[in-house]
Amino acid sequence: MKIHIMGASCAGSTTLGTALAQRLGYTYLDTDKYFWQPSAIPFTVKREAGEKIAMLKSDFSANTDVIVGGSLVSWGDEWLSLFDLVVFLYIPNKVRMQRLHQREIERYGDKILTDPFRIEQYKRFKDWANGYDDNTTNGRNLKVHQLWLDKTNCLILKIEGDTSVDERIDLIIDKLQSV
Repeated sequence: MKIHIMGASCAGSTTLGTALAQRLGYTYLDTDKYFWQPSAIPFTVKREAGEKIAMLKSDFSANTDVIVGGSLVSWGDEWLSLFDLVVFLYIPNKVRMQRLHQREIERYGDKILTDPFRIEQYKRFKDWANGYDDNTTNGRNLKVHQLWLDKTNCLILKIEGDTSVDERIDLIIDKLQSV
């Protein structure tokens, strides 16, 4: 079974994907691991497109049961037909942005509030993430995700609202039982 979990930044794709993979005994692959190169300041050095796609394809193909978390909208159209189920998470912007702020504080502490470079980096990231719902963000935004979902060749489960991880897992398992 191949499952893709996607949504805006801080919609909960990684948290849900990790928990679902653990529950089902699947392998979890997070697109951030492939998109970003390891660096002293995380999430600042992008990996070359061909390299990230090749790396993900290799890990994806090596697993029968796999969950990919994150957005694949700019990773090539072949991904549209590789999944049995796509789960789209949508939560209200205000809740998502609160989660984003909390996550960044937990990850980086007061550096995002005191270090000039990190302040600017955090501001750019926050502005980018905030533009998801009104489609002002280039690349990954709600409209782009909806268009991508319209082109997929598999079951789609849309989960809207600030639901718990357990509630989301139950919805996915119910959907999988209908496959």
